[in-house]
Amino acid sequence: MSRFTPLFVVLGASLVAFAAHAAVPPSLDLCGPWQFQLDPSDQGVANQWFSRDLPQRINLPGSLQEQGFGNDVALDTPWVGGIVDQSYFNSPRYAPYREGGNIKYPCWLQPEKYYAGAAWYQRPIDVPNEWAGKRLVLSFERAHWETTVWIDDREVGSCNALAVPHVYELTEGLTSGRHRLTVRVDNRMIVNVGPNSHSVSDHTQSNWNGLTGKLELAATDPVWIEDVQVYPNVQDKTAGVVVEIGNVTGRSVDGTIEISAACEEQQVKPIAIEFTADGKTTAETAELAMGDDVRLWDEFRPALYRLSTRLVAAGFRDERIVTFGMRNIATKGTRFVLNGRRIALRGTLDCCIYPLTGYPPTDVAAWKRIIRICKAHGLNHIRFHSWCPPEAAFEAADELGFYYQVECSSWANQGASVGNGDPLDAWLYAEADRILKFYGNHPSLLLMTYGNEPSGPDRGGKYLGPWVTHYRNKDPRRLYTSAAGWPMIPENQYHNVPGPRIQQWGQGLESRINACPPETVTDYADFTSQYTVPVVSHEIGQWCVYPNFEEIGKYTGVLKPKNFEIFRDFLNQNHMGDQAHDFLMASGKLQTLCYKEEIESALRTPGFGGFQLLDLHDFPGQGTALVGVLDPFWDSKPYVSPDEFCRFCGPTVPLARLPKRVFTTNDTLNAHLDVYHYGPDDLDHATVTWQLVRTGGVAVAGGRLTAKTIPTGGLSPVGSVKADLHTLKNPERLRLVVGIEGTDIENDWDVWVYPAQVASREPDNVIIARDLDERTLSVLKSGGRVLLMLPPASVRAESVLGFSSVFWNTAWTRNQPPHTLGILCDPAHPALDGFPTEYHTNWQWWELIHGAAAMTLDGLPPGLRPIVQPIDTWFEARRLGLLFEARVGGGRLMVCSMDLQNDLESRPVARQLRQSLLGYMGSKAFEPAVDVEVETIRALSRPLSRLQQLGVTVTADDFQPGYPVENAIDGDPKTIWHTTWGEDAARYPHSIVLDLKTSCPILGFTYLPRQDQSNGRIGQFEIHVGNDGEHWGEPVAAGTWTDDRNLKTVRFATSQDARYIKLEAIQEVDNQVFASAAEVDVLFDENP
Repeated sequence: MSRFTPLFVVLGASLVAFAAHAAVPPSLDLCGPWQFQLDPSDQGVANQWFSRDLPQRINLPGSLQEQGFGNDVALDTPWVGGIVDQSYFNSPRYAPYREGGNIKYPCWLQPEKYYAGAAWYQRPIDVPNEWAGKRLVLSFERAHWETTVWIDDREVGSCNALAVPHVYELTEGLTSGRHRLTVRVDNRMIVNVGPNSHSVSDHTQSNWNGLTGKLELAATDPVWIEDVQVYPNVQDKTAGVVVEIGNVTGRSVDGTIEISAACEEQQVKPIAIEFTADGKTTAETAELAMGDDVRLWDEFRPALYRLSTRLVAAGFRDERIVTFGMRNIATKGTRFVLNGRRIALRGTLDCCIYPLTGYPPTDVAAWKRIIRICKAHGLNHIRFHSWCPPEAAFEAADELGFYYQVECSSWANQGASVGNGDPLDAWLYAEADRILKFYGNHPSLLLMTYGNEPSGPDRGGKYLGPWVTHYRNKDPRRLYTSAAGWPMIPENQYHNVPGPRIQQWGQGLESRINACPPETVTDYADFTSQYTVPVVSHEIGQWCVYPNFEEIGKYTGVLKPKNFEIFRDFLNQNHMGDQAHDFLMASGKLQTLCYKEEIESALRTPGFGGFQLLDLHDFPGQGTALVGVLDPFWDSKPYVSPDEFCRFCGPTVPLARLPKRVFTTNDTLNAHLDVYHYGPDDLDHATVTWQLVRTGGVAVAGGRLTAKTIPTGGLSPVGSVKADLHTLKNPERLRLVVGIEGTDIENDWDVWVYPAQVASREPDNVIIARDLDERTLSVLKSGGRVLLMLPPASVRAESVLGFSSVFWNTAWTRNQPPHTLGILCDPAHPALDGFPTEYHTNWQWWELIHGAAAMTLDGLPPGLRPIVQPIDTWFEARRLGLLFEARVGGGRLMVCSMDLQNDLESRPVARQLRQSLLGYMGSKAFEPAVDVEVETIRALSRPLSRLQQLGVTVTADDFQPGYPVENAIDGDPKTIWHTTWGEDAARYPHSIVLDLKTSCPILGFTYLPRQDQSNGRIGQFEIHVGNDGEHWGEPVAAGTWTDDRNLKTVRFATSQDARYIKLEAIQEVDNQVFASAAEVDVLFDENP
């Protein structure tokens, strides 16, 4: 119970009491040298190592790995984390890196030493005489993972927390004088939180063993303040204070607690309560009036209160100081509302990537640096993926105004799950309770979830529904959702989902950015309008950049970039080592372009809750995912600055909705303008300006829109712009620049204008060919000039080309396309003289890259550099080309694998590049420097399959990334179509549909099963035909195929006139869920 006492009485008594206690040392710092021993055979407990001196020495805080203890890395090292691409263990190209003394893994940063198991740490402690009768508390700020503590020969207990300090009460039997403190630390998988959880995984922080942060032994009186939790009530201008009082005297104790708070010079009127502690723990509550001038906390005005609680009771004294912010987070429809003002999250992930130590920092300065870097890039939020940061991270975010989503140390997937009764189910409640106790007062702790992408009944929903409800009721100071990724359950206060993004997992070349012409109109309003709570897009981006090998020298700590060393070797072996920096810069420009459209699509969405990037900085694990514009040290890469990035990502961003980016001189540019504004205040009488600017900075059009007030907390339409392009004559790149007058707020978009009419006739001295036929060879032998336009479908393409950069990385995604990171070209090359371009991919290249194929040039002379060079995934480092020139057979040859022949009337980019190439080839400047054999050129392509020659296209209901349905008509039985596999595999029936492009007589159909194994071979089937691709009617054939490698031929009872033919797979030969095909073909009555 609690009673109020006159404050002047309490204040006078407490000051005297605390002065009397001031001479007693409050704690002993345990940092420094410790004794140490590894225990790989788990003999320490049985042999009572706690009762003897350990033989080795180590320094704490720290890990044993960073001090050279552990085993050398080997092929059988028991890493924590999955390796999806197993080619490392069997591919000949990795053989040198599997040799003893040169073990290098390509999938994450690698420690010099590895250890998983028990390790023992020991040191003497001298308990001061002044601590007689005190309660003694041992704490380790961060431990990995399970600790067990002995004092002398007495076992004190164990702790398996990952997110919070390990705390032990040592009072019982601990007398003054010297004692032996022994700590056993076990970093094996104590509870199966999931092997890829960033709290434990070698993919990111490393599976370290040790103790970090503050290590101390502290003394309190036997009646003390165990905990203080503050519950702000912004509306009532009060703060509820819950004080938990501990009592180990064994008797009832009466006392008083004084509560005071201040924010800088503002003092809150203090209060005092009386209490009776008649058990081991007693909770007292009080309400603190914050005053009419209460200061609120948010990202722009992060006002912090310092709250002091002082206990005085029968000669016992204690004080606890906590900081808190007066803030209230709520939702209203699909909006987050902080202190009554709508906010939106612009976030990135922190996956516990700290290469110098292998574990996160525990000092405030390090976290302030990270937050300031994030803010410099326009962000206001970090999601801690499957882990929770230490106290210093919260202190930094509180002070600087930054929003966190923390998680309870788990990614329960790939071998773990929730809701199946495993120990993890109970542990997650314990971990969440610990997080809320230690960090719950921090205003920066805005959002909370169990962890990442769970497995389990209802995709984790059966377990997580009650979990969310429990914590919503237990601690309403923040918002809760089930998990990052899924499930979207009714209990969620917001949804954290992967839906709103420009490329979904597995979409490959079917994603918006790869399949659709560039525009800046699309938003996610249709998606978000389905829900009644905020939607935060999950792990958007994941756009890769080429490795920066100059970064290798920065890894001076425990983790080394052996993966980068492998990738550098691959590049050198393929004679492109000197291009590494150019690859970095060109791919970085494309990466930035992808992130700009990714972020702007989110900002364009009315009522959107926000986004979480994966990632602002690189993720060195899971195969090596170089997805950051910053490196793992949070340092900028050389191709984009924070100022450039925050033009399209920040509290206030102008947005232009352009239905297209490519225009002709017959067009008018039209754009609708919005302003995304989540700044601290409304923008009163804001005037939006716009200009259409040439590369040299000269404006060809521009204007000012009518001034208006732009309210904070939303997306505001501000008007439209129109620019007549008829006066432009030459092809050029222009920038649409939109800003707010009198401010530095500005954004821009590249557009291209091409002549509406281009002379299409080729020079008399140049011929155009599709293959090296006799006529073409004759021209070359006579010293002639040939433009060889290889049909993309005929190219022996080993690397799948797309417009976007690589998504995540090709190793972890099982070769999801595209496999390329944009193009590198030389704008000064005379072949591109009539084609305005930069050295890297920009949006005009979409028209050329879409449907093109990358030629593999590894067999060509090393000195040949393509004019247009796709950048291959670093795992392969193939020398690729879209356009190159060479001397062949005595003549001059230009080889192109982009389509510069078809539909040129509606493809101004292709039309312009074709004209530029032909102009160069017809001139004296066309003098290729490198000789290439005819057969080498022939090897770049293969004969088209019959269906490909006929222009047949194919679609399917489903496909596994890397196994597209186009493989089923490419004429190569070694390439296959395969539907998705795994937990989310699509179920039968499956279907393949062929579009013959015209109705024709069909006699039958053939199906060649995959030749390497039986998985997915189709057993029961039906075949349908139709003329609209939608209405099929009864099957024209049906049956069951045998499980073998033989070609299956189905002849129809009568000839069928149809444009479309559908193979419907009803059942797999072994009743599995997936389907596959090596080749399919059509039996025609006559050539269609």
